[in-house]
Amino acid sequence: MNNRLFLSAPHMSGKELEYIKKVFESNYIAPLGEYVNKFEDSIKAYTGAKNALAVSSGTAAIHLALRVLGIGVGDDVLASTFTFIGSVNAIVYQNANPVFIDSDKETWNLCPKLLEEYLSNCSKKPKALIVTHLYGQCANIVEIARICKKYKVYLIEDAAESLGATVDGKHTGTFGDFGIYSFNGNKILTTSGGGILVSNNKEWIDKAKFYSTQAKENYIYYEHEEYGYNYRMSNVLAAIGVAQMEVIEERIGKKREIFNWYKEFLLNVQEIQFMPELENTRGNRWLTTLVFEKTNYKKILEHLEKINVESRPLWKPMHLQPLFIKENSKSFLNGVSEELFNKGLCLASSTTMTKNDVQLICETIKINLDK
Repeated sequence: MNNRLFLSAPHMSGKELEYIKKVFESNYIAPLGEYVNKFEDSIKAYTGAKNALAVSSGTAAIHLALRVLGIGVGDDVLASTFTFIGSVNAIVYQNANPVFIDSDKETWNLCPKLLEEYLSNCSKKPKALIVTHLYGQCANIVEIARICKKYKVYLIEDAAESLGATVDGKHTGTFGDFGIYSFNGNKILTTSGGGILVSNNKEWIDKAKFYSTQAKENYIYYEHEEYGYNYRMSNVLAAIGVAQMEVIEERIGKKREIFNWYKEFLLNVQEIQFMPELENTRGNRWLTTLVFEKTNYKKILEHLEKINVESRPLWKPMHLQPLFIKENSKSFLNGVSEELFNKGLCLASSTTMTKNDVQLICETIKINLDK
């Protein structure tokens, strides 16, 4: 049996240990030190964001954004229903109400038409929207940003999966009031765990930094007028991030190459549809994802597992999650995300994979399709 092929395994650049050694030599192990600053600077230089804050996770970054925007008890916050729960947990942290918006078939991401329809008819105006750029592919963010501006709704981009994805050359995460990136273990770049919050509003990022360091006032002793969080990233993890950022374009190139190999080997399989890519965008293809029109994805998943290959269903929409059903959370639906969940699969997309690995997976898929 072959060595296990993972969905998206960590892939080190080679410089991580060198930079970690420098951190240890400096003895700045805690959430302070030059590599935190360097990591934030590398994100700003790469994405074009004016301000960046390195934190403990992407979810922490979203939470800070909501807190800075003053969102709290009883407020409505719109969110993509077709996403990972980390995108919306922070809404619950703030005792606000998530309102889920369904996807469109053109992007599999949040549907702008549904969004505008909801905003033009809702009786209670939402305070913000958290839109996810799913699996590294760009949502129709230009249109979504236009709608949010029209209805005066704050826009937070969950670009946890889409670092390096662009629309006409502009990076996801930089269209809204806030953007967030994740560096969890399975992301295109990893610091083992961590995130970045970005915004062009320096006062907001400064406030988020204040909240992320226990809301300590500017005194020699510990003075607190507000509550805060222990959300800052350590200098050790930031050193890993600096090394990872040095190979970001290389990793995106390999992810996109893997996707193209899948398309090549499954080109003539009529029942398969890959996640689309909007015109004038470049997704990072973090994961290669597809749907089957006839074959049950569980059958394919089981056969891939037999050859030691990891695969996974597409995200179960938030409006179907027991947590939000129990809470009677509102949702505005068209059936697209539910259909994708019922038919779709994420395929192994680690940047260490070879073309032969992808061919093996594709052959396994083809021989197990329903005839």
